[in-house]
Amino acid sequence: MSRFRVNAVLRASFFQFLVFAFCFFESQAVADELQAVEVPATAQLRVNSLIGQEMASAELSMLFQGTTIVEFQAWKERFRAKLNELLGSHEPPENWKARQQSRTELADHTRLELLLESAGIPSVPVYLLIPHEIAGDQRAPAVLCLHGHGPFGNEPIVGRRDLEGIEENIEKHNYDYGLQFVRQGYVVAAPCMIPFGRRVDRDQYKGNDPCAVTFVRMLALGKVPMAHNLRDLRWTLSLLESRPEVDSQRIGCAGLSYGGRMTMLVAAMDDRIRVAAISGALNLQQERFTDRHSCGSQIIPGLLNFGDYSEIGSLIAPRPCVWETGSVDTLIVPIWDELFRDRLRRAYQAAGAADQLYFDRFEGGHQWSGRVALPLFAEHLKP
Repeated sequence: MSRFRVNAVLRASFFQFLVFAFCFFESQAVADELQAVEVPATAQLRVNSLIGQEMASAELSMLFQGTTIVEFQAWKERFRAKLNELLGSHEPPENWKARQQSRTELADHTRLELLLESAGIPSVPVYLLIPHEIAGDQRAPAVLCLHGHGPFGNEPIVGRRDLEGIEENIEKHNYDYGLQFVRQGYVVAAPCMIPFGRRVDRDQYKGNDPCAVTFVRMLALGKVPMAHNLRDLRWTLSLLESRPEVDSQRIGCAGLSYGGRMTMLVAAMDDRIRVAAISGALNLQQERFTDRHSCGSQIIPGLLNFGDYSEIGSLIAPRPCVWETGSVDTLIVPIWDELFRDRLRRAYQAAGAADQLYFDRFEGGHQWSGRVALPLFAEHLKP
């Protein structure tokens, strides 16, 4: 075994040991409380501790261990096929239409409110921003901009400060990156995903988490929210391709938080995306479920038998990608984030594209940066 592989294995083992140790001491405290009750040893652990231990020792049988382009390409094909299997169907419809609901002329761009419609599939609300600087038969680059959690869906992304509560939301997360991109000359598509914004009636959940409830209800039907949203994002890419203003060979994708997670997934599964910016999502499913909970909208059942979000992110290679992390973002967990980075670096190195992987570690919290992303997109999407 090479020194590189030995070191990598030792590092991974050390991280797993730290997680296991946490779970062990937590479960030991629980066991002490029940020492007076004679029960089988395995029953002394509460379910959260049992799950934590299982998560700490998850199999991850398809971690990339190669060093060459040939090895990476073979692994990429296998892992993408496995991910397709786990997700289930996520193909966008072949026959569809985009119905215009409103048109607003603003100082530097036009904002269209569209509804993607196809028989037998829930409609998808999409904002389309078109810069005024596009002239005649000129075609511009485009960016698919994805929102994260919260009650507003895609409204902050396009700068809807005229709506109640949006101003504060934008200021907190630097959240209007769709508006920022259109002002840089890009056509922008910002779809609304489930269960957020206008696509959910939050009052019906009576205080329960719509992400968790939606996941359970869809799983009962053999469906997964991530696959549902992936289909809708790929559908929105088809919308961009269909527009006369868009150069279909120059499309990027950017998102924060859950939008970052879905940017990772759609870029991994759809090669029409040429460059990606993933913000506030450099965390592993193994970490989130070992030490805390995670939202149902980010779950791919069975993933940890084969890999983690780091392996999905590695599928983006060799295309350029920047991962943004704020210095005080409490959702990004030390040690685990470095494990994520190491796995990405290994994949990009083997793919011969080490110089196409970027990490923007900026001063700030759970928010969009753009410090590296905006010039990176200009480099790869603008002539």
